[in-house]
Amino acid sequence: MQLILISGLSGSGKSIALKFLEDSGYYCVDNLPGQLLEQTVELLRRAGQMRVGVSIDARTGDSLELVPTYVSKLKQQGVDVRLLFLDAKNDALVRRFSETRRRHPLATGTRTIEECLAREREILAPVGEIGYRIDTTELQPITLRNWIKELLGVHAEAMMLVFESFSYKQGAPLDADLVFDVRCVPNPHYDPKLRALTGLDPEVVAFLEKEPIVGALLNDIRRFVETWLPAYGQESRSSLTVAIGCTGGRHRSVYFVERLGEHFRKQTSLLVRHRHLDHDA
Repeated sequence: MQLILISGLSGSGKSIALKFLEDSGYYCVDNLPGQLLEQTVELLRRAGQMRVGVSIDARTGDSLELVPTYVSKLKQQGVDVRLLFLDAKNDALVRRFSETRRRHPLATGTRTIEECLAREREILAPVGEIGYRIDTTELQPITLRNWIKELLGVHAEAMMLVFESFSYKQGAPLDADLVFDVRCVPNPHYDPKLRALTGLDPEVVAFLEKEPIVGALLNDIRRFVETWLPAYGQESRSSLTVAIGCTGGRHRSVYFVERLGEHFRKQTSLLVRHRHLDHDA
């Protein structure tokens, strides 16, 4: 049995994720109280449901503290459990609530939206610590669906290594565990012939690879990740996200992520993501 748990901040895309699972043939349960997780899984397993998606949010309250224990027990029973934790920066969440005119689930007559988000992060902290975190701040719904689709194709037992390019203009992503800044290398943006291209194009690759500093920095990042990857794996974490940033997130960071992905792909479960190329698409 495969169980996909979806949690995270209100407005971060949980409904989109659960709808994607439902469209993909999963039996889905929305807003399940945390204390009912084990019983629900057993009931659905007896009913023959082998692919299940469950959404758990802050309305569950203090029972969320027990979710890590429930997840551990289910894994011991042979259930393939994967927990997705969707997050976004506060300004994006505030904007989304403003645009949709929705009421935050934790709103009272006296709490501001910022206070609701702060309380929600506090309640969700135990779940966020064990989940695979996705920062949806700049993501279009189609990109979020594609990322979840990729994630479900990765073996659950191996720690997943994610290389992600991003733009410093938009800020470092919340899902990053390690962040490397490659803005110190020459920028193809200032060459008019390369400006409209990306780090995926051969012309940009040739431009960067002729610069000695690029190879030196790439080797340093690669050695750092290789050296410390086993230590991160011993933490029983499900993923390690390495974010590579440049000014616009289209040239240098994309190149570095692609090269790192090529190197590590044979060593571990791996995903390559280009946050602002995906966003533009």
